[in-house]
Amino acid sequence: MPDSRQQPPPDPDQGTLVLCGARLTDGRTVDVRLGGGRIEAVGTAGALARAGAPRVDLRGYLLLPAPAEPHAHGDTCLTAELPGPPSATPEEIERRVTEATLLQLGHGATAVRAQVRIGDVQGLSALEAVLQARRSLRGLAELTTVAMPRLLTGVAGADGLAMLRDAVKMGADVVGGCPDLDPDPIGYVEAVLEVAAEQGCPVDLHTDAADSARLSRLAAMAGGLRPGVALGPCAALARLPAETAHRVADRLAAAGIAVVCLPQGGCAGTDRRGTAPVRLLRAAGVRVAAGSGALRDLANPVGRGDPLEAAYLLASVHGMRPADAYDTVSASARAVLGLPEVRVEAGFPAELLAVRGDQLAGALSLAYSRIVVHRGRVVARTSAVREYCNSAAEAEPGLPRQGRKRLS
Repeated sequence: MPDSRQQPPPDPDQGTLVLCGARLTDGRTVDVRLGGGRIEAVGTAGALARAGAPRVDLRGYLLLPAPAEPHAHGDTCLTAELPGPPSATPEEIERRVTEATLLQLGHGATAVRAQVRIGDVQGLSALEAVLQARRSLRGLAELTTVAMPRLLTGVAGADGLAMLRDAVKMGADVVGGCPDLDPDPIGYVEAVLEVAAEQGCPVDLHTDAADSARLSRLAAMAGGLRPGVALGPCAALARLPAETAHRVADRLAAAGIAVVCLPQGGCAGTDRRGTAPVRLLRAAGVRVAAGSGALRDLANPVGRGDPLEAAYLLASVHGMRPADAYDTVSASARAVLGLPEVRVEAGFPAELLAVRGDQLAGALSLAYSRIVVHRGRVVARTSAVREYCNSAAEAEPGLPRQGRKRLS
């Protein structure tokens, strides 16, 4: 069940916008009319333009449902190059989270789920900073939060459990954490599931999934929980014996538990890098989404936070079809976040990404120029032009050129 806090109602005053001449993945070239935060109509090119209505020329662009980011680390992002320990003041965390979310929005992600640590000396200050960033970004991107306590069992975990409940009252959208770091991982999961059931919240657990027996037990405990359970990054599943991995995948599928993999690298809380066995999981019926994980923090100093790069890596390294790879960062990612489905059809939310190119494979390979639509309006543009200097071969026909400017 989607969380109402993740889905502001459509703005009835949002004016009409026509996206002209866009290419769809089925090969059609269409106009798309947007209004009230939704897609009002899709028609043949030139059919929907209205006199005086704002237009965006999408000739040469492929129009797709917008990606979503299901696994970002809000409180540690953009800290890799800072001298010394990163500042943990609420003001600095809010600044970094805002910058990171806008960066991911520029890549196309109109919704971002941020993992935020609570407890220890920081208490709930980092969560409050991310919630403030969410308020300031409203209308540009949907930023939701996962409250992640370090300990939840034993005497030391009592404070963490109380703080987890306080985090939900403060506005955290999802309860989660990293059971691998608790002395009693199963007890940790039980505590998270208890709070989730009390509050009606989704669950998002950060685990490497190295212990197949523990993972199977988790699936038995969490199966059928509404509004849903996600695990990630689960990289150790790829290192299990094939028979064991297949058995675990079947149990996750039966329990309705989604897996969020991180093709671009690791993130805090995992010991080893790698990517979950996405093809095995999908074949078993597990919903698999792909996230970015670390965005230029110590766990991945070069993390880009780009969902199209995640899809590209799943296609190029893991052998997924481009359409399936893109599904992990769009439809499946949105489903994990509890967001409504998006299609380029009338009646669906106007959450869209236009990428220069005419086919999905090419867009994943060379996704330089992008136009991002959130709630029916253009919220980000990225343009790239490649130019070459003149050469002796300039007069030869058929050379691909984006610009013919002489470079000095």
